[in-house]
Amino acid sequence: MTDYPFGSFGPEHLKKIAPGIHAFNSQKYWECHEELEDVWLEDRNDPARNVYWAIIQVAASMVHFREDKLIGTEGMLNKAKNKFKRCRDQKFILTDLVFDYLDWIELEDLVMGIPNTDTSLEDYKKIFEFRFKKYPYKKGQE
Repeated sequence: MTDYPFGSFGPEHLKKIAPGIHAFNSQKYWECHEELEDVWLEDRNDPARNVYWAIIQVAASMVHFREDKLIGTEGMLNKAKNKFKRCRDQKFILTDLVFDYLDWIELEDLVMGIPNTDTSLEDYKKIFEFRFKKYPYKKGQE
């Protein structure tokens, strides 16, 4: 069994975010934001919350995308990029669980592949279609 020291994304984090991940996968981005924000606030002193924060901001960006609001979509995604960078810079946060169950590399590549400025709503379509395919908890199992 792998040991997950404080600040690293561990099994308890993976389970806590289940309602948010289910909402994201159902394209209920506002609900995802709300579910994950509760966990993010609860884990105030835990650096692993940056994983939640990145997903929260991607979800918020998709709320704006759905409403055809380019400035909001672009702004929130740029904030999400900072969280992905923070997770990478603080090397202890990202663990095998993030990579194995949150399709992190795929999501990070989609997010980081969007230019910071001069985008169009079409640029965000692949993120809107993204799903956490490998997430281990089924709805109601969390």
